[in-house]
Amino acid sequence: MWILPLVGYLGSIVGFCFLTLAIASGLYYLSELVEEHTVIAKRLLTRLIYGIVGLQLILCIFDGFPITLTLMGVVSHIVYLGNMRRFPFVRLTDPLFVASCILVLVNHYFWFRYFSAAQSRSYSRMSNFYDQPNVPTFTEIASFFGLCVWLIPFALFVSLSASDNVLPTIGTEQPAHDADGKNKRQSIVKVGVDHILSGIGEVSRLAGWKKPEDRF
Repeated sequence: MWILPLVGYLGSIVGFCFLTLAIASGLYYLSELVEEHTVIAKRLLTRLIYGIVGLQLILCIFDGFPITLTLMGVVSHIVYLGNMRRFPFVRLTDPLFVASCILVLVNHYFWFRYFSAAQSRSYSRMSNFYDQPNVPTFTEIASFFGLCVWLIPFALFVSLSASDNVLPTIGTEQPAHDADGKNKRQSIVKVGVDHILSGIGEVSRLAGWKKPEDRF
């Protein structure tokens, strides 16, 4: 067969493109929701942080998760909570924000090593092929990473867009304005999507698919 594998490759490329557009659209929509409901977003994020801290402690007590990694996760979420002190205004150069970005990667690395080592130990103790390894399933591991490692950092990343149209109050930072008096601060999500769309449009114009005066 020669044609069917090519059809498979083409379908995979098209599916990946649609998936990328769907994720970008979802992030764009979430950023709009956060802009419109900043108070609710802050309250929800704060409660999520406390809930995930409690979940990690429960996993440590009842499921025997390592105390060191659990404490590291709790400390990381306390650092994430520090980013809420001036929510929705978050500076990319803020030490707490930089520390949060580093802690996300550190948590992912050490928890990945923990689950990998646990699986290796379990499989090495199997005496025959029919023994059932006592290890978490892929769904359980993926759910743990999604909820306890990546959920709050991802939510904070999306919430950075909330500072676009929020009116300043006493004790908060003033949003930046351009020469015309308009707010020039933009969402990271929106900036990323706009750059992708403008890049696609530029490639289309260079390839002759669109006229220079056309917009994407």
